[in-house]
Amino acid sequence: MTRHLRIGTRGSALARAQAQWVQHRLTAALPGLTAELVIIRTTGDRITDRPLSAVGGKGLFVKEIEEALLAGEVDCAVHSLKDLPAELAAGLMIAAVPEREDPRDVALTRQEGGLSTLPRGAQVGTSSLRRAALVRAFRPDLQVIGLRGNVDTRLRKLDDGAVDAIVLAGAGLRRLGIVRPHAELLAAEEFVPAIGQGALAIESPRGEIAELLRAIDHRPSHEAIDAERAFLVAVGGSCVTPLAAHATVAGETLTLRALIAEPDGTRVIRGRREGRTSEGAQLGTELAQALLAEGGAEILRALEAAL
Repeated sequence: MTRHLRIGTRGSALARAQAQWVQHRLTAALPGLTAELVIIRTTGDRITDRPLSAVGGKGLFVKEIEEALLAGEVDCAVHSLKDLPAELAAGLMIAAVPEREDPRDVALTRQEGGLSTLPRGAQVGTSSLRRAALVRAFRPDLQVIGLRGNVDTRLRKLDDGAVDAIVLAGAGLRRLGIVRPHAELLAAEEFVPAIGQGALAIESPRGEIAELLRAIDHRPSHEAIDAERAFLVAVGGSCVTPLAAHATVAGETLTLRALIAEPDGTRVIRGRREGRTSEGAQLGTELAQALLAEGGAEILRALEAAL
């Protein structure tokens, strides 16, 4: 059996913290195993002056890491699952999904009250088309400002007054040990989280390494992710599509919520399905088909035509 793992990861503080957490979980679950982190700089890390939707989407955080996996330069890789495109590179798989963090978005403001009490015209920073659309749907009077960069960069822009609020994943703050005043957790029913948000994916080639990684797989989290990613595949949305899907598992019951939105938030098509956990992929596909039929396909066609 393999006794030493090379774990590929991006180099940001959050990516390293996530990979170190996986490293510790693996060595605790598999006595005698050693593991090291291998930092890989991705295209998404190098391009910071343009929105992701304008340069290829979140897959830019994955491409070089998958190339390193296929070349045998690393044995496995840790990703924020929401960064993974619908289709992985041929020969690779999500070998394990550890227990998921709270997937909800969080709004940070400089004063108490959250998004609902911001003055008219206040500026809200986010790098996500989904969050931008949902903020606009919630408060059409707010200005949404594109805001890329790592967590520290975005927090600094809030503190410096460049924006009045920022919206980001609460899981990232918790993994970095960051506690902020005036943090509002946004309800997942309204601000449906991104597909895979709060979860980590451990990607590897099929075979011995994948079998090894299953030692830290969390079945309910993996089942939820399978349903969400089935929705993503069936919708066929691109990086310019504000969409979301979030599954929860209680015993053998899986509940999936999803949405497709206009970027300006004027139209948000929502849906929900519930069934057995073994039916997660089917539920994701069915919900995608339902939302497309209810107007989602029209939104996608309009966005594609505008490119």
